[in-house]
Amino acid sequence: MARQFVLQANGSRLAVETEADTPLLYVLRNDAGLSGPKFGCGLGQCGACTVIVNGGAVRSCMTPIASVENDEVTTLEGLGAGSSLHKLQQAFLDEQAAQCGYCTNGMIMTAKALLDRNPHPRDDEIKQALVDNLCRCGSHLRIVRAVRRAAS
Repeated sequence: MARQFVLQANGSRLAVETEADTPLLYVLRNDAGLSGPKFGCGLGQCGACTVIVNGGAVRSCMTPIASVENDEVTTLEGLGAGSSLHKLQQAFLDEQAAQCGYCTNGMIMTAKALLDRNPHPRDDEIKQALVDNLCRCGSHLRIVRAVRRAAS
């Protein structure tokens, strides 16, 4: 049965009428109009849908809306301040860390959660944090450089 759920998306209140098991990804994309998180595999295995919930990176395709009610959700769109890019977004541009770009949302959001926990990670820590984010284009070395740049 549908009911109203409320959460904070990028600092704004978002209220939606939906089923409790509706994936957060669908609410963010379809109801909030946020296109940063992508539908990749739908199984939580690729990372394209990653968002930050209460400071931690989560796979929004596998997260039911009921489990994040009243929580703070940050998407790629919520990282920058106004027209300014977040340092990770700028680093990805500077390092040309995207080819097709489909993984970029997940890579940046996962890296953001890492840098919030560990502002100066070693390369092996960056690689470990991103190990479950898939990039089929092979941009991994540029992605690691971008995260390192943002951390410096």
